[in-house]
Amino acid sequence: MMHLNRIFTGMCLAIALTLGSTQAAQFDHTHARLAKVLKTNVKDGWVNYRTLKSKPIQLQAYLRELAVVKESQFNRWSKNEQLAFLYNLYNAATLQLILENYPVASIKKIGGFFSGPWKQKVVKLFGETTTLDHLEHGIIRKNYRDARAHFALVCAAKSCPPLRSEAYVASRLSEQLNDQGRIFLGQTAKNRLDAPAGRVYLSPIFKWFDEDFERQSGSVLKFVQPFFPKSQQAAFSRSLSIKYTDYDWSLNER
Repeated sequence: MMHLNRIFTGMCLAIALTLGSTQAAQFDHTHARLAKVLKTNVKDGWVNYRTLKSKPIQLQAYLRELAVVKESQFNRWSKNEQLAFLYNLYNAATLQLILENYPVASIKKIGGFFSGPWKQKVVKLFGETTTLDHLEHGIIRKNYRDARAHFALVCAAKSCPPLRSEAYVASRLSEQLNDQGRIFLGQTAKNRLDAPAGRVYLSPIFKWFDEDFERQSGSVLKFVQPFFPKSQQAAFSRSLSIKYTDYDWSLNER
């Protein structure tokens, strides 16, 4: 009997490994499950967390789908496939973190003083469980160095760039990121130009990560200029001062 149990256990393990390998090998780069979640629960950047919490199955299935991808396979993907995967993972894991603590007034209410929300081990990646902090700073910012990542990563706060109602996909990634930039810089409560005063008001995101924007474009102002309306871009040829707007950490809830 013990011999049969060992055989059965071995067969189950082999099947599980085969299924996991098959899932990873056939990874869906359209990110269809997440796309469905976002289309159903996100409108104009606002999230219906109440409905999403009552029907979390698709989001959880999507996170499991990402969790079985092996690092060796990930490394064979194109840069855009890798980035779409990482941006979607960050946003999906953030949604799941909110659901696990919902109702909550702000993501900053999650965790303790020394282990806030971004230091919670909630991200399953390459067979390990890591943090949102590591995903953003230790992988995305460190390895890819595209400052438009700050348009894509959404921290579930009102002052964040808006969460899209679609998943990021490799075939349209640059188009999606540029669109995110135009939308975010067009939200006048967060970013706006006061040409007569010679001043541009920007989100604190451009202060917190100024080295990313400066490395890519030479200065924060040069980076943001193309994302402002064309009618305003000429003003950036003059000397402008920057004033940073307030950051509202309230939940981006619809």
